[in-house]
Amino acid sequence: MKVRLSIAAAVTATVLFTASAVSSERPKGYLAPDEFDVTHVIEPAPRPGDPRYETDRKIFKATRKLVDTPRWKLATEDADYTVPALARDFSCAVGVKLTPQNAPKLMMLIERAGADTGVQSSKAKAVYQRHRPFTIDKGRICQPESELYDEKKQRMSYDYPSGHTTWGWTWALVLSSIAPDRAQQILERGRAYGDSRFVCGAHNESAVEAGMLSATATMAVVQTKPEYQADREAAKAELDALRHSGEQPTACEAEASLLNQRVMPRF
Repeated sequence: MKVRLSIAAAVTATVLFTASAVSSERPKGYLAPDEFDVTHVIEPAPRPGDPRYETDRKIFKATRKLVDTPRWKLATEDADYTVPALARDFSCAVGVKLTPQNAPKLMMLIERAGADTGVQSSKAKAVYQRHRPFTIDKGRICQPESELYDEKKQRMSYDYPSGHTTWGWTWALVLSSIAPDRAQQILERGRAYGDSRFVCGAHNESAVEAGMLSATATMAVVQTKPEYQADREAAKAELDALRHSGEQPTACEAEASLLNQRVMPRF
C-alpha cells in the first residue's frame, strides 16, 4: 500500500535548485501552496526486503566500474546543477548555445517551473527519507560528499527522489514543449542527465526514475496555469529567434557518442 502522507505548509522544503541566474532571489513557482502533492503519485521508496532495494544495490556496485571513464566525466559535469551549467548541458540537444544572458525569458520560465517541481521533490524526500547508496555500500562517487550534506540538519541529504533528476527532467520537459522538432534529442539528454546520478553514485537508480516521474506529474499541473502558458509563449518566441541567429554549440558529436552508451547494467 502506498504511503499517503501530507506535509504541512509550514514545513520549509529544502530545494536543490540554485537561486535565479537572472535575479538574486529564487523565483516564485506557478502553483499555490498545497495545490498538489506528488507523494500521492510516485511509488514509495524501496526498503530492505523489497526487490527494488536489492536491484538498486546491484546497480550501484556495477556502475562503480565506470569510475574515471568518459561517462564518469560526463556524470561529474552533470553534478553541477546551476542554471548556466544546465543551459550548457542542453545546448547541443536544442541546437543552439544557451546561456542565461541570451535567453533570460526561457531561463526564468524553467526556474519558475523548477521551483514547483523542486518543492515536490523535497516534499517526497522528507516523507520517504531513503539513504543514499554510498552510505549503504562502499564505492566512489563523482562529487564531494560535502556537497550532499545538509548542514542545517547535520546529516546527509536524502536520496529519493533525485532532486538533480527532477531539475534536469524539468528542463527537458519545458524545452521539448517549445522546441518539439528537437524533442527526441532534448528528452534523450534529460534521460542521460538523470542516468548521471546513478553513474555518479550519488543516487539510486530508483530515485532517478522517481525524479523523472515527480517532475512529469508536477509539470502536468503547472502547464495548465495561464501564467505559465503566457511565459511559455514569450520564451518560445525568444528561443525561436535565438535558434535562427544564435551561436552553434561545440563538442556535440562527442556528447552524442556518450549519450548513445546506455549505462544500465544487465544482471
